[in-house]
Amino acid sequence: MSKPKLYLETTIPSYLTARPSRDVVATARQQLTREWWERERHNYRIFVSEVVISEAEEGDPEAARSRIGLIRSFPSLDVDEFIKERAAILMDEIPLPLKAATDALHLAIAITHEIEYLLTWNCRHLAQAQVRRRVEEICKMRGWPAPTICTPEELSDEDRTVERPGR
Repeated sequence: MSKPKLYLETTIPSYLTARPSRDVVATARQQLTREWWERERHNYRIFVSEVVISEAEEGDPEAARSRIGLIRSFPSLDVDEFIKERAAILMDEIPLPLKAATDALHLAIAITHEIEYLLTWNCRHLAQAQVRRRVEEICKMRGWPAPTICTPEELSDEDRTVERPGR
């Protein structure tokens, strides 16, 4: 049986390589991401895209090197006109603000390449209840495969193993 495909959105390598944060939420996300990375990543065929690589290269040069080093070995999916057209449709139909155009590209890449999971900590424009629901509606209406948009916490296998007393 083939492993499910997973699209690694840029926030994941960012949390994995970031210096420890003083922010409680960011610290928790960093820890959850590291735990997912150590325990779960081997259960998926992981993909990035030229968009992820471009975003990972931004900012502090040392941090960028760490992010790129982390994702270098994963196959990178190209962005063509077809994906850009789908991203524009998603921007309009979700709808997303103009500043979320890159997030629409991440979605369009995952949809076009029939990726089962889009892993992200972007809880404003991607892993957000109304956005997820709207993406599912749009994909169903257009006959597109909808990725499961989730965070490392949601995609953890840890909670699936239930220990029962007396067994």
